[in-house]
Amino acid sequence: MTSIDDAAGAGMTSTGGAPNGEAPSGEAPDVEAAEQLAADEVKDRQFVVALARGLEVLRAFTPAEPLLGNQEIAQRAGLPKPTVSRLTHTLTRLGYLVHVERLGKYQLGTPVLSLGYAALANMGIRQVARPFMQELADHAGASVSVGSRDRLTMVYLEHCRSDAAVTLRLEIGSRIPISTTAMGRALLAALPEAERRYLMAHFARRDPENWPAVRAGIERAVEDYRTRGFTIGVGDWHREVHAVGVPLIPPDGSGILAFNCGGPAFLLPPDRLERDIGPRLVNLVRNVEAALTRR
Repeated sequence: MTSIDDAAGAGMTSTGGAPNGEAPSGEAPDVEAAEQLAADEVKDRQFVVALARGLEVLRAFTPAEPLLGNQEIAQRAGLPKPTVSRLTHTLTRLGYLVHVERLGKYQLGTPVLSLGYAALANMGIRQVARPFMQELADHAGASVSVGSRDRLTMVYLEHCRSDAAVTLRLEIGSRIPISTTAMGRALLAALPEAERRYLMAHFARRDPENWPAVRAGIERAVEDYRTRGFTIGVGDWHREVHAVGVPLIPPDGSGILAFNCGGPAFLLPPDRLERDIGPRLVNLVRNVEAALTRR
């Protein structure tokens, strides 16, 4: 199966010989959180800085960089190298990291995987949404996913793809940006204005050069959601990927999620997104909301 990788930012591959390229399949963790740990300790005496720093170490690993040394972890987590050395030693003793002596680097251990699967197993929305998602994926000849926010990225919780010759090479756990994708902007559009502005301030600091265009895209998405019920991404993140997004606020108050339906631009032109795929994704989310309410 040939594919186009939305989450990893890869180029399109098709039987017709379209251009192809590939980029890392995950973003480095947001260092800003680690830099604020000391301040958090002063503000919140219940906040355990050592635990937070240990979790920052685990977050440094990505599918694109599964093996990291202490220096690399220190750079990605925004922590001093001596601190990282103590944390990696402790995490290795506990099994959360495995030391690869030949390379002098670490990789995530099985207990981390167990935590991830336990979290996914407790998300009932995946079982409820999957049949609806697969139905839309088959209709669109594209991919349908649901994700939640992790700092400044969206993490895929479930993913369904069609059997079309060109599809999105995505897996559960893939990350995409919030600020430039239909899924991420759908979540932003559903947030309270104060929280949305808080995140937008982070986007501006992270990428001041591109911020004016990114801000315009977010503002357009908020208006699209208000008037249409869905957001549209037409090459905003990857020029060869088009998508629509719709947010969902779970009835249990567990936090806003967002769905998307995306695929190659030639398969999902703007008029099809607006007239067909967007309304169908809105209907999918309404069906999932109703099913969750009945549980």
